[in-house]
Amino acid sequence: MAEVEFTIGHKEYRVAAQDGEERLLQRAAGLLDAEAQHILSQAGRTPEPRLLLLAGLMLADRLATMEERAEKAERHLNRLQANPTRVEVPVIPADLKEAMAELAARAESLADRLEEQAGR
Repeated sequence: MAEVEFTIGHKEYRVAAQDGEERLLQRAAGLLDAEAQHILSQAGRTPEPRLLLLAGLMLADRLATMEERAEKAERHLNRLQANPTRVEVPVIPADLKEAMAELAARAESLADRLEEQAGR
């Protein structure tokens, strides 16, 4: 088992961590310290228990906000998946295709005749 050292606010701590979890503990301590530093910058020297309480409450508030946003995003995603946007692709009726092909053939025939007449 490894020991991790970190500072929160104005106090240093040493905590045991499972092997491989040291980085997670350092990251969590870094988040808590960032909140503690914010409190210290606004309120000045604060007793350790109060500092840890306030920092923990601020992190809990951020977590709750993020959970609400994630739940809202999941509900939105579920609605989109349940009712996907319909994409309509126009289908050209067969008789219109035939009429267009006939017009194209006539146009080519006329173009050929004009070329022949122009070549005389």
